[in-house]
Amino acid sequence: MEFQAGILHDGSAMESLEKQLICPICLEMFSKPVVILPCQHNLCRKCANDVFQAANPYWQSRGTLISGGRFRCPSCRHEVLLDRHGVYGLQRNLLVENIIDIYKQECSSRPLKKGEHPMCKEHEDERINIYCVTCEVPTCSMCKVFGAHKDCEVAPLESVFQGQKTELNNCISMLVAGNDRIQTIISQLEDSCQSTEENSEAAKRELCARFDALAALLEEKKAELLQRISREQADKTAFIQSLICQYKEQLEKSSRLVETAIQAAEETGGAAFLMNAKQLIKTIVEASKGARLDKIEQGYESMDAFSVSLEHLSEAVHALDFDPEEDEEYFDGEEEEEVEENAAPERTVMAASL
Repeated sequence: MEFQAGILHDGSAMESLEKQLICPICLEMFSKPVVILPCQHNLCRKCANDVFQAANPYWQSRGTLISGGRFRCPSCRHEVLLDRHGVYGLQRNLLVENIIDIYKQECSSRPLKKGEHPMCKEHEDERINIYCVTCEVPTCSMCKVFGAHKDCEVAPLESVFQGQKTELNNCISMLVAGNDRIQTIISQLEDSCQSTEENSEAAKRELCARFDALAALLEEKKAELLQRISREQADKTAFIQSLICQYKEQLEKSSRLVETAIQAAEETGGAAFLMNAKQLIKTIVEASKGARLDKIEQGYESMDAFSVSLEHLSEAVHALDFDPEEDEEYFDGEEEEEVEENAAPERTVMAASL
């Protein structure tokens, strides 16, 4: 691979290139071999292996039955699935490795400029090259010999650098593993939310079906009771109508007998009157005695016997509620908490006794 010298000698271009060659885990330039993830992001193989081990802590103890594992890319959170070879099954990014080699060669050939390495604030011409263990700050040799750190314990800057870099990498691995765990919990919560919505819709459908069945039962019972009232109404009205007919017939006979009696009373001749008077009087007396027809009892027209008390049914309807039942929530295998009895209602509706 060849680069134009003008591009490499451009300071801003070199800084931009260096930013592209930084590993998002160790925050250092990629070290060989560089691996390329399926999402096209790059990691140092060691960093990728650290992230993988943090996400799959039991992977090494699986013996010969290694079945691979997974972790998430620290740059885009894309899930990376690995086979039984683990990180060593990922492809090396030879292009990036070659660019790093050329970049390092170019950097080594450039003269060191003042300002590229941190300088001591107390001694402007001295580079910071040691670490004060007592004060926990980097400093220069002049500060150790003559300055504020002459009585402090110091250590080589590189050894402290490597130690803290390793500690930082471990912290990053812990954060990545924690992020994976949080992502898993989020996925579980999203699934629980979806299940809750689906179960709620099912509960609503079941509740509507039960109330529809109850309404249909009430309609059926109402029709039955109305039919009984109609039958009683028909029987009573038929009986009353028959009595009306009987009384009308009796009234008609009595009216004709009255007319006959009036005509007889108008007779002026004694002999003619006496010929029919005795029989007529006897007929009137017998008609008066035999005119006792059936009568209806007092309150016969009342339908109070068909009144229905619905208070107990109204109370039962008002008392309808979900059956409380104890429920438990489980959290990712670590802790289990009991929920109060009436916290999670089931979809069962109390049956109302008719």
